[in-house]
Amino acid sequence: MTTPNLQLGYIGTYTKGESEGVYSFTLNRSEKKITDIKAVAYIENPTYLTLSNDQKYLYAVGKEGNSGGLASYSITDNGELAPINNQLSEGSPPCHVSIDSKNQFVFSGNYHKGTVEAFLINSETGSIQSASSIIQHEGSGPDPRQEKPHVHYTGLTPDEKYLAAVDLGTDSLTTYEVSPDGKLTKAHLLPLKAGSGPRHLTFHPNGILAYLMTEFSSEIIVLRYHPENGHFTELQYISTLPSEFKENNQGSAIHISADGRFVYAGNRGHNSIAVFHVEETGELSFVEHTSTEGDWPRDFAIDPSGKYILASNQESSNLTLFARDENSGKLTLLQSDIKVPHPVCVKFLGK
Repeated sequence: MTTPNLQLGYIGTYTKGESEGVYSFTLNRSEKKITDIKAVAYIENPTYLTLSNDQKYLYAVGKEGNSGGLASYSITDNGELAPINNQLSEGSPPCHVSIDSKNQFVFSGNYHKGTVEAFLINSETGSIQSASSIIQHEGSGPDPRQEKPHVHYTGLTPDEKYLAAVDLGTDSLTTYEVSPDGKLTKAHLLPLKAGSGPRHLTFHPNGILAYLMTEFSSEIIVLRYHPENGHFTELQYISTLPSEFKENNQGSAIHISADGRFVYAGNRGHNSIAVFHVEETGELSFVEHTSTEGDWPRDFAIDPSGKYILASNQESSNLTLFARDENSGKLTLLQSDIKVPHPVCVKFLGK
């Protein structure tokens, strides 16, 4: 149940050890703590989730035996998940899933296959139809992990005219025009810094600026989106790490506050969230690093009120809750002993 003081959310996990699949949780704003964690969907490796705009459906990546793909669930009044259907194909599952605002399409990016896939959704049932478009990326990069394409993110541009696909393996950002029947047509490819390993993308509320997190170089790339043709141009590269930190780090998630004033980026290795202020130009200035009080922060989410951030520490199997100062962007630790096995994706129900 979601009320002004109780906010429901979901956690995607790796189903190794004790993990059973997708978990739900409640953010109790009056007590400033996370409570009522429980398994609500039993599926193998639901590492990334997305919610429909009307909050009726949840879509997860996952696998079954030697096949991988997407699974759909309806969200019940008490926050439980009722299975609808899945679309699976032979091979590894995708690593990212997203949806359009009208619940017409669901998109996935497959790291292992190097593919971008689009699926139509049955508007009456929320079920996923067979793939309407599958695009195979080509190419490689200079890092040993860039031996082939590795699509890590697929999401619509704010105007929903184009699908943006971030490829870690080929150091590129590609946009595809989306037709009414779910066909994808390439519109533009932006080469990014060689060996940077681009991973995830988030858009500014103004619909023009975008911020891309790199995994290998641990940087944020500030981009300008051109809605007239689906192109992007680079404005800035800025590190998410302290200059003195020389150990292994892999950039993870990136999110922006609803008012567009602050960008947050995850560091796996440094085990922190880096906070940046958005200047008038759209470029970023560093604010602070905050420890995630755990190991390997894979993802985090800002709650709909904008006053809290919940981070998932994959390797230490804990969630960490922070209060967020809406004026300074800074984070204050509230709770770090929230046990969830191998948590990955964090999603809050509500807008």
